[in-house]
Amino acid sequence: MNLAESIKSILSEQVAAYRTLLDILRRERECLVHIDPAGVETLSKEKDTIVLKLRLLEEERIRLMRDVGSNTMTLKALAEKTGNSAFLELRSKLKSLVQAIEELNSFNRILIDRSLGYLKTNAHFFNIFGMNEGRPQKGMLLSKET
Repeated sequence: MNLAESIKSILSEQVAAYRTLLDILRRERECLVHIDPAGVETLSKEKDTIVLKLRLLEEERIRLMRDVGSNTMTLKALAEKTGNSAFLELRSKLKSLVQAIEELNSFNRILIDRSLGYLKTNAHFFNIFGMNEGRPQKGMLLSKET
């Protein structure tokens, strides 16, 4: 397999991984809306795994681009250099996936921030009326016994 084909292969794997990440973020949104903390925790582990895979793929892509002669060359420039329009298609797919991931991630962040605000307001409300009196303060270690 030549260098251009290797780069296309890595980019195709990145596209697939970003699609998986987008799917995970969609499922995470559903778990946040339906207040499913166990689901969010499971999906968080899946996100960690896919992000690690994406990091490894990116490192490999950078290594291959160095072999081409530049690790700063854009996919558009690579398409022009090689005459292969597949790089432009992969570029377009990657751009749209990254944009969709950013939008969904922002939406999920808003859901999380609102939930945290709601919890803080309720905790403050309980404290005002002394509902936590007699209970240990947060961060206090009572016993090391298991």
